Amino acid sequence: MTQTDQQLYRFSEAPIWEWQRSYYEEQGIKAWQRDEVPQYITSNPVMAEAYAEMIFGFLQDRATLGNDTEPVTIVELGAGSGQFAYLVLKELCDLIEFAGIAVPPFRYVMSDLAVSNMTYWKQHPSLLPFVERGVLDFAKFDAVNDTELILIHSGITIRPGDLKQPLLVIANYFFDSIPQDLIYVEDGKVYDCKVSLDFPDGIAGLSASELLEKATLEYHYRRGTDFERATYPYRNVIAFYREKLEDSHILFPAIGMACLERLGRLSLQGFVLITADKGDNRLENWEFAEPPKLIVHGSFSLTANYHAIQTHFERKGAHSFFTSHHHHNLNIGCILMLENPMSYIQTRLAYRRRIERFGPDDFFSLKQWFDGQLEQMELRQILALWRLGGYDSEWFLQSVKRISSLLPTGIEADMEDLRSGIYRMWQAYYPMGEKHDLALDCGMLLYEMDLFEDALPFLERSLMNNGHNEDNFEGVYRLSVCHYEAGNAVEALAYTRRALKIEPGHEGALALQDLLEGE
Repeated sequence: MTQTDQQLYRFSEAPIWEWQRSYYEEQGIKAWQRDEVPQYITSNPVMAEAYAEMIFGFLQDRATLGNDTEPVTIVELGAGSGQFAYLVLKELCDLIEFAGIAVPPFRYVMSDLAVSNMTYWKQHPSLLPFVERGVLDFAKFDAVNDTELILIHSGITIRPGDLKQPLLVIANYFFDSIPQDLIYVEDGKVYDCKVSLDFPDGIAGLSASELLEKATLEYHYRRGTDFERATYPYRNVIAFYREKLEDSHILFPAIGMACLERLGRLSLQGFVLITADKGDNRLENWEFAEPPKLIVHGSFSLTANYHAIQTHFERKGAHSFFTSHHHHNLNIGCILMLENPMSYIQTRLAYRRRIERFGPDDFFSLKQWFDGQLEQMELRQILALWRLGGYDSEWFLQSVKRISSLLPTGIEADMEDLRSGIYRMWQAYYPMGEKHDLALDCGMLLYEMDLFEDALPFLERSLMNNGHNEDNFEGVYRLSVCHYEAGNAVEALAYTRRALKIEPGHEGALALQDLLEGE
């Protein structure tokens, strides 16, 4: 290792954060299409349903308090691929329609820093219906600096004090990815952890993600007098750490808390935060903590300090919820920075039902275990987990081969549930140009179940999505059979002839051609 930069930076001002920003701006949606940035844990149906129920509970509470006409603005910070927003919107609209009760109108705002992400959202066919209904808009938002929301579709600018309802903020994998300070507490004193960067030779021309991969952080300690000044807005939290902790490195979310305060000023009624992250809200988890190490996955992430956020806003009158049990993969919290927060009964009940009692973190832990048990599971068990997971496409793709092997022994009731589940899954599917072909797997299973008319649209979509691939014999041949069984003789013959161009001697295709030409 050779040291190329001896400059010392405050942790929140180190170049790693600029590289983080550059990575997302350069990669845009590709960061998720290539699976470089993990998103499944926060972008699955279980997670979306939990959030939708909490939002629905909040809308009910606002109606109960006599505020059922002004729209509620929901802003998602770092909306990324848009998959989570789509799943939440679909479930929230379904809940409102199913309940049939009067709640305030709402406007969901997807925000991000990368302009290319917004371009992608505006063109995505799954999101367009919500835009047309007036319940979805987009905004570029810089968490470090911005004080207003400029909505791209409607052209509305939301400035401080504009909102007549409390703002509802969604922040998943957000606080761990924006600049944080780093302090060290020892003997009742606080130190500012400066950082220098070491690199191996030959870093010229490297991309942002490559720089993050190669960087080694070295820490340097200076007395943190700035954190102790009376003018420092989070001095009370720092003082609490000085009193309670020893030999502890603490990631301090000053920018994250300032971001929430700036967003909170958009409404005179306060705000609600629903958030999930690799974060700790328990003080004991920060005690004796070592200096952080970057966890790089294209971008990088650190641990979010929910304890500091919770402590700061509770001192200002907020009521916070984090699970009484320990989380293992994802910590999900809700902060009600509102007047009389305990009056928000439906919001609190929704958190209790969907997070505290059994939540997305619990489901993810179960799914990790079931992933390794798939070959021992029977069809009924696979379907049960699929339902529990909200007809999750990832579980379906993992289990499709096992399902196929179990079809010959399946009972009619399970076949009916599998068929209806495929349709429910497809209705909630948010395509992102991934490598897998969900339509093909759906079509093949339905074909194997002799549900030829059901299989047709899925197989046709698969063929279309793959550029009418002339080498895909199985897809073309099965389409010919499906059309034949559906009574579409002309289409069946056309696909049969296409199949025979790929495999001229295939007996089944030859027999079907003779049959169709004879007819």
